[in-house]
Amino acid sequence: MLSAHGNHSRLANWWWTVDKTLIICICALMLIGIFLTFSASPAVATRIGFGSYHFIKRHLFFAPIAFAVMIFLSMQRLKVIRRLSLLGYVIAIALVCMTFITGEANKGASRWISLFGFSLQPSEFVKPFFIITAAWLFDGHHRHTEFPGNWLSLGLFIITAGLIVCQPDVGMTIVVSLVWGFQFYLSGLPMIWVFALGGIGIFGLVGAYFLLPHFQTRFHQFFASGGELSFQVKKSIEAFQSGNLFGRGPGEGIVRSHIPDAHTDFIYAVAAEEYGVFLCLIIVVLYATIVIRSLLISCKENNMFIILSAAGLSASFGLQSIINMSSTLHLIPTKGMTLPFISYGGSSIIATAIGMGMLLAITRKNVHAEDKDDN
Repeated sequence: MLSAHGNHSRLANWWWTVDKTLIICICALMLIGIFLTFSASPAVATRIGFGSYHFIKRHLFFAPIAFAVMIFLSMQRLKVIRRLSLLGYVIAIALVCMTFITGEANKGASRWISLFGFSLQPSEFVKPFFIITAAWLFDGHHRHTEFPGNWLSLGLFIITAGLIVCQPDVGMTIVVSLVWGFQFYLSGLPMIWVFALGGIGIFGLVGAYFLLPHFQTRFHQFFASGGELSFQVKKSIEAFQSGNLFGRGPGEGIVRSHIPDAHTDFIYAVAAEEYGVFLCLIIVVLYATIVIRSLLISCKENNMFIILSAAGLSASFGLQSIINMSSTLHLIPTKGMTLPFISYGGSSIIATAIGMGMLLAITRKNVHAEDKDDN
Protein backbone atom coordinates (compact mmCIF):
# COMPACT_ATOMS: atom_id res chain seq x y z
CA MET A 1 0.00 0.00 0.00
CA LEU A 2 1.37 3.40 -0.98
CA SER A 3 1.83 6.22 1.54
CA ALA A 4 -0.02 9.53 1.27
CA HIS A 5 2.64 10.86 -1.04
CA GLY A 6 2.88 7.73 -3.18
CA ASN A 7 6.22 6.61 -1.86
CA HIS A 8 7.16 4.31 0.97
CA SER A 9 10.85 5.15 0.95
CA ARG A 10 12.58 6.52 4.03
CA LEU A 11 13.93 9.48 2.07
CA ALA A 12 10.44 10.49 0.93
CA ASN A 13 9.12 10.19 4.47
CA TRP A 14 11.98 12.37 5.71
CA TRP A 15 11.35 15.00 3.03
CA TRP A 16 7.67 15.36 3.90
CA THR A 17 8.24 15.53 7.65
CA VAL A 18 11.42 17.58 8.08
CA ASP A 19 11.12 21.35 8.57
CA LYS A 20 12.16 23.00 5.29
CA THR A 21 12.71 26.44 6.83
CA LEU A 22 15.32 25.08 9.23
CA ILE A 23 17.08 23.20 6.40
CA ILE A 24 17.20 26.32 4.22
CA CYS A 25 18.55 28.54 7.02
CA ILE A 26 21.24 26.01 7.95
CA CYS A 27 22.32 25.57 4.32
CA ALA A 28 22.47 29.36 3.92
CA LEU A 29 24.79 29.64 6.94
CA MET A 30 27.04 26.89 5.57
CA LEU A 31 27.29 28.60 2.18
CA ILE A 32 28.06 31.96 3.84
CA GLY A 33 30.77 30.19 5.83
CA ILE A 34 32.38 28.85 2.64
CA PHE A 35 32.39 32.26 0.98
CA LEU A 36 33.79 34.01 4.07
CA THR A 37 36.52 31.37 4.47
CA PHE A 38 37.65 32.20 0.93
CA SER A 39 38.00 35.83 2.03
CA ALA A 40 39.37 35.41 5.54
CA SER A 41 41.75 32.43 5.45
CA PRO A 42 44.43 33.05 2.72
CA ALA A 43 46.17 35.85 4.64
CA VAL A 44 46.15 33.80 7.86
CA ALA A 45 47.45 30.67 6.09
CA THR A 46 50.30 32.59 4.44
CA ARG A 47 51.23 34.27 7.73
CA ILE A 48 51.72 30.94 9.54
CA GLY A 49 53.58 29.26 6.69
CA PHE A 50 50.86 27.31 4.86
CA GLY A 51 49.70 27.65 1.27
CA SER A 52 47.10 30.33 0.60
CA TYR A 53 44.32 27.79 0.06
CA HIS A 54 45.20 25.53 3.01
CA PHE A 55 42.19 26.41 5.19
CA ILE A 56 39.87 26.71 2.20
CA LYS A 57 40.65 23.14 1.09
CA ARG A 58 40.16 21.81 4.62
CA HIS A 59 36.89 23.70 5.03
CA LEU A 60 35.62 22.33 1.71
CA PHE A 61 36.61 18.87 2.97
CA PHE A 62 34.75 19.14 6.29
CA ALA A 63 31.63 21.00 5.09
CA PRO A 64 30.20 18.13 2.93
CA ILE A 65 30.96 15.64 5.72
CA ALA A 66 29.12 17.85 8.19
CA PHE A 67 26.15 18.16 5.83
CA ALA A 68 26.00 14.38 5.31
CA VAL A 69 26.16 13.76 9.09
CA MET A 70 23.38 16.27 9.66
CA ILE A 71 21.07 14.71 7.05
CA PHE A 72 21.78 11.19 8.33
CA LEU A 73 20.92 12.12 11.91
CA SER A 74 17.85 14.09 10.84
CA MET A 75 16.37 10.87 9.40
CA GLN A 76 16.60 8.99 12.70
CA ARG A 77 13.78 8.31 15.14
CA LEU A 78 13.75 9.49 18.74
CA LYS A 79 14.88 6.21 20.25
CA VAL A 80 17.90 6.12 17.91
CA ILE A 81 18.77 9.74 18.74
CA ARG A 82 18.66 8.94 22.47
CA ARG A 83 20.88 5.87 22.14
CA LEU A 84 23.39 7.57 19.85
CA SER A 85 23.57 10.53 22.23
CA LEU A 86 24.34 8.37 25.25
CA LEU A 87 27.03 6.48 23.33
CA GLY A 88 28.41 9.71 21.87
CA TYR A 89 28.50 11.35 25.29
CA VAL A 90 30.53 8.50 26.81
CA ILE A 91 33.02 8.57 23.91
CA ALA A 92 33.31 12.38 23.96
CA ILE A 93 33.91 12.46 27.72
CA ALA A 94 36.59 9.78 27.36
CA LEU A 95 38.27 11.92 24.67
CA VAL A 96 38.08 15.00 26.92
CA CYS A 97 39.89 12.98 29.61
CA MET A 98 42.55 12.14 27.02
CA THR A 99 43.29 15.85 26.53
CA PHE A 100 44.80 15.91 30.04
CA ILE A 101 47.25 13.16 29.03
CA THR A 102 48.05 13.68 25.36
CA GLY A 103 46.42 17.07 24.71
CA GLU A 104 47.99 19.66 22.41
CA ALA A 105 48.58 22.94 24.28
CA ASN A 106 47.24 26.01 22.48
CA LYS A 107 46.99 29.50 23.98
CA GLY A 108 47.40 28.19 27.50
CA ALA A 109 44.81 25.41 27.25
CA SER A 110 44.94 21.70 26.35
CA ARG A 111 41.66 21.24 24.49
CA TRP A 112 42.88 19.35 21.43
CA ILE A 113 44.02 15.82 20.72
CA SER A 114 45.41 14.26 17.57
CA LEU A 115 43.25 11.44 16.21
CA PHE A 116 43.85 9.68 12.88
CA GLY A 117 45.95 12.61 11.69
CA PHE A 118 43.35 15.25 12.56
CA SER A 119 43.25 17.68 15.46
CA LEU A 120 40.04 17.16 17.42
CA GLN A 121 38.42 19.30 20.12
CA PRO A 122 36.35 16.77 22.14
CA SER A 123 34.48 19.37 24.21
CA GLU A 124 32.71 20.54 21.03
CA PHE A 125 31.18 17.07 20.70
CA VAL A 126 30.25 16.80 24.37
CA LYS A 127 27.72 19.64 24.03
CA PRO A 128 25.05 18.15 21.72
CA PHE A 129 25.30 14.66 23.22
CA PHE A 130 25.10 15.98 26.79
CA ILE A 131 22.05 18.11 25.96
CA ILE A 132 20.10 15.12 24.59
CA THR A 133 21.19 12.84 27.44
CA ALA A 134 20.21 15.44 30.06
CA ALA A 135 16.80 15.89 28.39
CA TRP A 136 16.31 12.11 28.43
CA LEU A 137 17.05 11.99 32.18
CA PHE A 138 14.78 14.95 32.96
CA ASP A 139 12.00 13.34 30.93
CA GLY A 140 12.51 10.05 32.77
CA HIS A 141 12.08 11.82 36.11
CA HIS A 142 8.98 13.58 34.78
CA ARG A 143 7.39 10.30 33.64
CA HIS A 144 8.44 8.16 36.62
CA THR A 145 8.89 10.09 39.88
CA GLU A 146 10.75 7.14 41.43
CA PHE A 147 13.44 7.43 38.73
CA PRO A 148 16.22 9.81 39.97
CA GLY A 149 16.58 11.50 36.57
CA ASN A 150 17.18 14.98 38.00
CA TRP A 151 19.96 13.76 40.28
CA LEU A 152 21.58 11.73 37.52
CA SER A 153 21.45 14.76 35.23
CA LEU A 154 23.04 16.88 37.97
CA GLY A 155 25.80 14.31 38.35
CA LEU A 156 26.52 14.28 34.61
CA PHE A 157 26.53 18.08 34.58
CA ILE A 158 29.09 18.26 37.41
CA ILE A 159 31.33 15.76 35.61
CA THR A 160 30.96 17.54 32.26
CA ALA A 161 31.42 21.10 33.52
CA GLY A 162 34.25 20.05 35.84
CA LEU A 163 36.26 18.40 33.07
CA ILE A 164 35.75 21.25 30.60
CA VAL A 165 36.66 24.02 33.06
CA CYS A 166 39.83 22.11 34.00
CA GLN A 167 41.12 22.26 30.40
CA PRO A 168 40.51 25.26 30.98
CA ASP A 169 37.63 26.38 28.74
CA VAL A 170 35.50 28.88 30.65
CA GLY A 171 33.45 29.91 27.61
CA MET A 172 32.34 26.35 26.84
CA THR A 173 31.63 25.74 30.55
CA ILE A 174 29.37 28.81 30.65
CA VAL A 175 27.43 27.64 27.57
CA VAL A 176 26.96 24.09 28.93
CA SER A 177 25.92 25.45 32.34
CA LEU A 178 23.38 27.93 30.98
CA VAL A 179 21.83 25.42 28.59
CA TRP A 180 21.59 22.72 31.27
CA GLY A 181 20.07 25.23 33.70
CA PHE A 182 17.54 26.26 31.03
CA GLN A 183 16.54 22.65 30.50
CA PHE A 184 16.25 22.05 34.25
CA TYR A 185 14.05 25.15 34.58
CA LEU A 186 11.75 23.99 31.75
CA SER A 187 11.45 20.56 33.36
CA GLY A 188 9.83 22.16 36.42
CA LEU A 189 12.70 23.32 38.65
CA PRO A 190 11.35 25.34 41.65
CA MET A 191 12.34 29.02 41.62
CA ILE A 192 14.29 28.68 44.86
CA TRP A 193 16.63 26.28 43.06
CA VAL A 194 16.88 28.65 40.09
CA PHE A 195 18.24 31.39 42.37
CA ALA A 196 20.49 28.90 44.17
CA LEU A 197 22.03 27.65 40.92
CA GLY A 198 22.37 31.24 39.70
CA GLY A 199 24.28 32.12 42.86
CA ILE A 200 26.58 29.12 42.41
CA GLY A 201 27.20 30.23 38.82
CA ILE A 202 28.19 33.75 39.92
CA PHE A 203 30.45 32.28 42.59
CA GLY A 204 32.05 30.09 39.92
CA LEU A 205 32.78 33.09 37.67
CA VAL A 206 34.39 34.97 40.57
CA GLY A 207 36.49 31.88 41.32
CA ALA A 208 37.54 31.64 37.65
CA TYR A 209 38.65 35.29 37.76
CA PHE A 210 41.04 34.64 40.64
CA LEU A 211 42.20 31.15 39.65
CA LEU A 212 42.59 31.41 35.85
CA PRO A 213 45.10 34.07 34.66
CA HIS A 214 43.91 34.04 31.03
CA PHE A 215 40.30 34.65 32.14
CA GLN A 216 41.46 37.56 34.32
CA THR A 217 43.44 39.00 31.40
CA ARG A 218 40.45 38.90 29.05
CA PHE A 219 38.26 40.47 31.72
CA HIS A 220 40.69 43.39 32.12
CA GLN A 221 41.04 43.79 28.34
CA PHE A 222 37.26 44.05 28.01
CA PHE A 223 37.14 47.05 30.35
CA ALA A 224 40.21 48.62 28.78
CA SER A 225 40.02 51.34 26.15
CA GLY A 226 42.12 52.82 23.37
CA GLY A 227 45.62 51.41 23.22
CA GLU A 228 44.92 48.92 26.02
CA LEU A 229 42.45 46.91 23.94
CA SER A 230 43.69 43.57 22.64
CA PHE A 231 45.08 43.69 19.10
CA GLN A 232 42.35 41.45 17.67
CA VAL A 233 39.52 43.46 19.21
CA LYS A 234 40.97 46.74 17.92
CA LYS A 235 41.29 45.32 14.40
CA SER A 236 37.80 43.83 14.60
CA ILE A 237 36.28 47.21 15.44
CA GLU A 238 38.31 48.79 12.61
CA ALA A 239 36.90 46.16 10.22
CA PHE A 240 33.33 47.12 11.13
CA GLN A 241 34.16 50.80 10.65
CA SER A 242 35.86 50.06 7.32
CA GLY A 243 32.92 48.05 5.97
CA ASN A 244 30.19 50.52 6.91
CA LEU A 245 26.73 49.74 5.49
CA PHE A 246 27.55 48.09 2.17
CA GLY A 247 31.09 46.76 2.68
CA ARG A 248 34.23 47.17 0.59
CA GLY A 249 33.35 44.25 -1.69
CA PRO A 250 34.33 40.55 -1.91
CA GLY A 251 38.08 40.11 -1.40
CA GLU A 252 38.62 43.85 -0.95
CA GLY A 253 39.00 43.84 2.84
CA ILE A 254 42.15 45.47 4.19
CA VAL A 255 41.84 45.23 7.96
CA ARG A 256 40.88 41.53 7.93
CA SER A 257 44.38 40.67 6.65
CA HIS A 258 45.79 41.78 10.01
CA ILE A 259 43.40 39.85 12.29
CA PRO A 260 45.22 36.66 13.50
CA ASP A 261 42.01 34.62 13.93
CA ALA A 262 40.06 36.16 11.05
CA HIS A 263 39.02 32.73 9.74
CA THR A 264 37.76 31.43 13.11
CA ASP A 265 36.77 33.56 16.12
CA PHE A 266 36.65 36.88 14.23
CA ILE A 267 35.11 35.85 10.91
CA TYR A 268 32.08 38.04 11.68
CA ALA A 269 34.40 41.07 11.36
CA VAL A 270 35.40 39.87 7.87
CA ALA A 271 31.72 39.72 6.91
CA ALA A 272 31.30 43.28 8.17
CA GLU A 273 34.27 44.71 6.28
CA GLU A 274 33.67 43.04 2.93
CA TYR A 275 29.87 42.82 2.81
CA GLY A 276 28.78 45.47 5.28
CA VAL A 277 26.13 45.66 7.97
CA PHE A 278 23.50 44.10 5.68
CA LEU A 279 25.20 40.68 5.58
CA CYS A 280 25.75 40.88 9.34
CA LEU A 281 22.03 41.45 9.84
CA ILE A 282 21.18 38.58 7.47
CA ILE A 283 23.40 36.28 9.54
CA VAL A 284 21.65 37.40 12.75
CA VAL A 285 18.23 36.78 11.16
CA LEU A 286 19.25 33.27 10.05
CA TYR A 287 20.41 32.34 13.56
CA ALA A 288 17.32 33.88 15.16
CA THR A 289 15.01 32.07 12.73
CA ILE A 290 16.56 28.68 13.55
CA VAL A 291 16.33 29.23 17.32
CA ILE A 292 12.82 30.73 17.43
CA ARG A 293 11.31 28.31 14.92
CA SER A 294 12.79 25.31 16.76
CA LEU A 295 11.33 26.50 20.05
CA LEU A 296 7.90 27.14 18.50
CA ILE A 297 7.79 23.71 16.84
CA SER A 298 8.82 21.90 20.03
CA CYS A 299 6.22 23.74 22.11
CA LYS A 300 3.47 22.27 19.95
CA GLU A 301 4.48 18.79 21.11
CA ASN A 302 3.06 17.22 24.24
CA ASN A 303 6.34 15.45 24.91
CA MET A 304 8.83 16.58 27.56
CA PHE A 305 11.81 14.96 25.85
CA ILE A 306 11.14 16.78 22.55
CA ILE A 307 10.61 20.12 24.33
CA LEU A 308 13.77 19.86 26.45
CA SER A 309 15.96 18.51 23.63
CA ALA A 310 14.87 21.11 21.08
CA ALA A 311 15.11 23.90 23.66
CA GLY A 312 18.60 22.81 24.72
CA LEU A 313 20.01 22.33 21.22
CA SER A 314 18.56 25.58 19.86
CA ALA A 315 19.63 27.53 22.97
CA SER A 316 23.18 26.19 22.69
CA PHE A 317 23.28 27.09 18.98
CA GLY A 318 21.91 30.59 19.58
CA LEU A 319 24.02 31.25 22.67
CA GLN A 320 27.26 30.31 20.92
CA SER A 321 26.32 32.60 18.02
CA ILE A 322 25.56 35.50 20.37
CA ILE A 323 28.83 35.01 22.29
CA ASN A 324 30.91 35.01 19.10
CA MET A 325 29.23 38.04 17.53
CA SER A 326 29.16 39.97 20.81
CA SER A 327 32.86 39.41 21.52
CA THR A 328 33.69 40.45 17.94
CA LEU A 329 31.80 43.71 18.57
CA HIS A 330 33.49 44.12 21.98
CA LEU A 331 30.17 43.81 23.82
CA ILE A 332 31.52 40.99 26.04
CA PRO A 333 35.03 39.66 26.78
CA THR A 334 36.51 37.49 24.03
CA LYS A 335 35.79 33.78 24.53
CA GLY A 336 37.62 32.00 21.71
CA MET A 337 34.33 30.54 20.46
CA THR A 338 33.55 29.86 16.81
CA LEU A 339 30.56 31.17 14.87
CA PRO A 340 28.45 28.04 14.13
CA PHE A 341 28.65 26.80 10.51
CA ILE A 342 30.54 29.95 9.45
CA SER A 343 33.91 29.86 11.23
CA TYR A 344 36.62 27.53 9.96
CA GLY A 345 37.16 24.42 12.07
CA GLY A 346 36.51 20.73 11.49
CA SER A 347 35.51 19.92 15.08
CA SER A 348 33.22 22.94 15.25
CA ILE A 349 31.35 22.40 11.99
CA ILE A 350 30.87 18.63 12.47
CA ALA A 351 29.83 18.97 16.12
CA THR A 352 27.38 21.71 15.15
CA ALA A 353 26.05 19.49 12.34
CA ILE A 354 25.48 16.69 14.86
CA GLY A 355 23.47 19.04 17.05
CA MET A 356 21.44 20.42 14.17
CA GLY A 357 20.89 16.96 12.70
CA MET A 358 19.39 15.80 15.98
CA LEU A 359 17.36 19.01 16.19
CA LEU A 360 15.93 18.39 12.71
CA ALA A 361 15.07 14.81 13.72
CA ILE A 362 13.36 15.95 16.93
CA THR A 363 11.32 18.66 15.21
CA ARG A 364 10.08 16.46 12.35
CA LYS A 365 6.31 16.07 11.99
CA ASN A 366 4.88 12.97 13.69
CA VAL A 367 8.32 11.91 14.94
CA HIS A 368 6.80 11.10 18.34
CA ALA A 369 4.14 8.88 16.75
CA GLU A 370 6.84 7.03 14.76
CA ASP A 371 8.81 6.50 17.93
CA LYS A 372 5.81 4.98 19.71
CA ASP A 373 5.20 2.65 16.76
CA ASP A 374 8.65 1.16 17.31
CA ASN A 375 8.01 0.37 20.96
